[in-house]
Amino acid sequence: MPNMNKRMLVGIVVLVLIVVAGVFLYNKTNKEQGYSVVYVNTGEVYAGKLKVFNDLVLTDGYILQATKNEADPTKNNFQLQPIKDALWAPKEVHFIKDNVVFYGPLLPTSKIAETIAAQKVK
Repeated sequence: MPNMNKRMLVGIVVLVLIVVAGVFLYNKTNKEQGYSVVYVNTGEVYAGKLKVFNDLVLTDGYILQATKNEADPTKNNFQLQPIKDALWAPKEVHFIKDNVVFYGPLLPTSKIAETIAAQKVK
């Protein structure tokens, strides 16, 4: 009987440690971070808050769109359009990992991060 109690106690301790480690890992990967960029194989570029745990999920997203420069048609201008303003206006975008070419955090000093910050102030 005493061995059974020790085994049960060890089992409970191991289970608690696994749960604590899982919660720690989840919080570490989903903590509030700055903006990230996601480039997909269709050539589209997205920016927003990216969560990578289990699935690539973009919230508070923007899409980078190229437009022709009216003064010089051989050059392009770029605009950040909030995804919430699109016709399809999703709350969040889930990416299929096979379609993502690369993703990564944006520096707060990048043009995209600065543009998003300026739009947030408005």
